[in-house]
Amino acid sequence: MWPTMIAVMGTLLGSVTTYLLQQRGADRAALRRDRLTAVTALAMALADHRRAMWVREDLRLSGADASAYEAARAESHATRSAITAPLTTLSIIAPALATVAQDAASAAYRLRDAESVQALSAAREAAITACERLTREASKTL
Repeated sequence: MWPTMIAVMGTLLGSVTTYLLQQRGADRAALRRDRLTAVTALAMALADHRRAMWVREDLRLSGADASAYEAARAESHATRSAITAPLTTLSIIAPALATVAQDAASAAYRLRDAESVQALSAAREAAITACERLTREASKTL
């Protein structure tokens, strides 16, 4: 009788352990997927904002007509707003990436009010580098 009870208990314990390990693995996979989605969304939003800011500031520096500049300005406001959600999400689900993500966003914001086309180009390159750093750091933590 005792050997049978021990065998049944061992089987049940093995089943519970297997379930818990599988659940933990699934939770980790879901978190990794969510982090990857957030990093990807942020990188896309940053790229869109860099492009919009380049267009806007290039128009401003070249003295383009007011309507073209205002349209570009409206676009840059929309792209900046689009950064907020993925930046917040990433900061919450991957706190280790919060600083590098904020640095990448700040670098994109610094394209504003460039003093010259050369300064605009340098700010753009710095923003690209900051975004690449975010991607590298994310690849280490995912």
